[in-house]
Amino acid sequence: MSDAPAHLVEVDGEPATAAQLPTVLSGYGHFTAMQVRDGRVRGLRFHLARLDGATRELFGTGLDGERVRALVGHALSSSGRGDASVRVHAYQPQDTPGAPVTLVVTVRPPGQMAAGPLRVKSVAYQRPAAHLKHLGGFGQSYHLRRVAADGFDEALLTGPGGEIAEGAVTNIGFVTGGTVVWPTAPHLRGVTLQVLEELLDAAGIPQVRRRLRLADVPGHDGAFLANSRGTASISLIDDTPLPTDAELLARIGELYESAPWDAI
Repeated sequence: MSDAPAHLVEVDGEPATAAQLPTVLSGYGHFTAMQVRDGRVRGLRFHLARLDGATRELFGTGLDGERVRALVGHALSSSGRGDASVRVHAYQPQDTPGAPVTLVVTVRPPGQMAAGPLRVKSVAYQRPAAHLKHLGGFGQSYHLRRVAADGFDEALLTGPGGEIAEGAVTNIGFVTGGTVVWPTAPHLRGVTLQVLEELLDAAGIPQVRRRLRLADVPGHDGAFLANSRGTASISLIDDTPLPTDAELLARIGELYESAPWDAI
């Protein structure tokens, strides 16, 4: 039985202290979440690019990827875990524009995508600044709890006219024949989505991006969810059943499982 701590938090490479709470509780910042196996992660360059881009947008300065890698590696070593769920949060002290960006790394036990097929319920909600993986997650958590109470696995965020954007903690894609269809409503381009885009291109599988509405769901041959924990097919959106036996759905899962792991 492992004696690794269940949850480790380091701030700029040191154990978190009470004095740092005002910064990390400010509510203004961003993060990335990754699954680590044997000290490796899929799509590492996408995680680093996400952190750098959001830091530039929110704080007006870049974020060195080597600093991120060193701090994640240190936290993993401190935790005694080679397999883990890792988050890297970026903050800047309040009322101190231009101050160095604080990085908080959390390490928890590894996670897996729930075994599919999954049931999804739509909600009328879109994340503000949806292109950022920011800290304003109350709306997502609220709707996740509400749909879970109704027996669903994920909330599907939608805009005016039932336009499909993303899951509360996932991206969503649809399959039609041999083509993958991604929604164009404002959403976060998840790392797993970006990994899949490259893998699909390399495999010669067509991808299109178009406006998708709830009313369009029955016209597809299947749908799937994707996040750092993996991919899973969808069997139901609201009261509309979806087939889960499309060949392309299985191929998507196989492609993601074949994705390389990058050393941190």
